[in-house]
Amino acid sequence: MRQNKLFNRTRIQLAGCYAGVMGLILSVSGLITYQSLSAAHWQAVEQELESISGTLHDSLEPKLKQPNRLEPAIRQALPGLCLMGTDCSNDAQKRHILGIVQEDNYYVRFFTQSGQLLANLDKQPASLPPLVTKEGWTTLHNRSGTRYRQTTLLLKTATGSAWGYMQIGRSLKEYDDHLTMLRLLLAVGLPLAMLLVAGAGWWLAGLAIRPVYQSYQQMQQFTADAAHELRTPIAAIRATVESVQGVVDLPLEEMQGAFSVVDRQNNRLAHLVQDLLLLSRMDQKTLVEKRQPCCINDLIHDLVESLSILKIAAPIQLTTQYRVKEPLYVMGDENQLSRLFSNLIVNALHYTPAGGVVTVIVGREDTHALIQVKDTGIGIAREDQSRIFDRFYRVSSDRSRQTGGAGLGLAIAKAISESHHGSIQVDSDLGKGSTFAVRLPLI
Repeated sequence: MRQNKLFNRTRIQLAGCYAGVMGLILSVSGLITYQSLSAAHWQAVEQELESISGTLHDSLEPKLKQPNRLEPAIRQALPGLCLMGTDCSNDAQKRHILGIVQEDNYYVRFFTQSGQLLANLDKQPASLPPLVTKEGWTTLHNRSGTRYRQTTLLLKTATGSAWGYMQIGRSLKEYDDHLTMLRLLLAVGLPLAMLLVAGAGWWLAGLAIRPVYQSYQQMQQFTADAAHELRTPIAAIRATVESVQGVVDLPLEEMQGAFSVVDRQNNRLAHLVQDLLLLSRMDQKTLVEKRQPCCINDLIHDLVESLSILKIAAPIQLTTQYRVKEPLYVMGDENQLSRLFSNLIVNALHYTPAGGVVTVIVGREDTHALIQVKDTGIGIAREDQSRIFDRFYRVSSDRSRQTGGAGLGLAIAKAISESHHGSIQVDSDLGKGSTFAVRLPLI
């Protein structure tokens, strides 16, 4: 198959299409996964910030009395709160009593209504701008490029008047690092996956094409064999006609001989065409069959009786054995079944030398009728037994030429047995004879 350019090109196209489709699917899946994880992580960040800001907002507002002023109660509730202009280095290890704000990741800032920074809780990131917005969510960047997600809330005093603003934010470094790692995995993983998919596609394309290639080879072989078989009788007819065409006074004896050759080769052509047509119809399931109960015992008896008078059967002992007392009935086409068993018997007679024995055995095996055609002929080599049911295959071409066979008899027998839901096998030893066994379902 690798040496055939057509199938190699088809295999490459199939593998390419498979890799392209799978690559598109993997790329879209990777993009969706990336977007989903990014959105989920972002939502988790905002929900966490919203939860912290809501908790602080609800706990601090009742303690606020005067606008733009941090009451002592606020500083007691927020250990570690650092007022502007105050050295808070000694309070670096203190934590908010709620245990929510962590060092480095989170920060809290308080502003007056005019935007002046009053105090901050925990370590404030460097280079962050002052009050960015009055209220709502925003994303900030410091000078080093680190991103922060921040929310600003308006605080009110206990009397309901505006006090100032509280900003709560957290670093997005962990979030950005996570997405960077995910992008790296996708950037490295997708090409590797594509290589694996391409290799798998090449292998699967080979598996898919192999039956087609085998059928293609069989078709080529069948065409070549059919052309060869048709060429021989046609060449004989042409040579015979040319030999007598230019003769004016052709003797009657030579004319009859020429007509005999033409008639013989014409009959050979007719039989070959009929056999090919029969096989083609059976392959395409277009053969009209008259299925009815058929008695195997009577069918074999009639066949053996009619074939015993043939010239090839004269020096050979043709007998039957019935290993069942009751008649065996199968559902099928009587003409086709007769063709099946006559092909096997005639084939056995052709390949059995004078003085040999051909025995047709009728028996039963569970729910199947078992018909065996056993001979004491030349036998079939083991390496040939797997191919003798192939069309135009002959173990001995010279012997088949002498008997007039084209190598279709056993192929037709197999096709008929399979069309009747049966099977056919051969057991043979070279120089000792052969046994063909046909199994057909009983009714």
